[in-house]
Amino acid sequence: EVAKGDDYELKAYKTYALKVDPDQNDKASEIKLCNFSRPHMRAFHCSWFSFFLAFFIWFAIAPLMPEIKKTLELTGQQAWTSNICSVAGTIFMRF
Repeated sequence: EVAKGDDYELKAYKTYALKVDPDQNDKASEIKLCNFSRPHMRAFHCSWFSFFLAFFIWFAIAPLMPEIKKTLELTGQQAWTSNICSVAGTIFMRF
């Protein structure tokens, strides 16, 4: 319990894993991008990686499809199935 008249500052934590600015309510003053120990950074990295994969799955194969069909000797039905799988992969990665 805090005695009356004492100067007391409410803080969420006593120590932090990164540098904070005490003059701005302990807001972070640095970002550790390669640190996966905190859930915030794990969510950040999972989101950008999922977006990249979805973008790659959706757009990368279309311009190359004629060459891929010829090289892999795919039928029209097999090419259509690969397009469906591409869309399904994109939808899956967005969730």
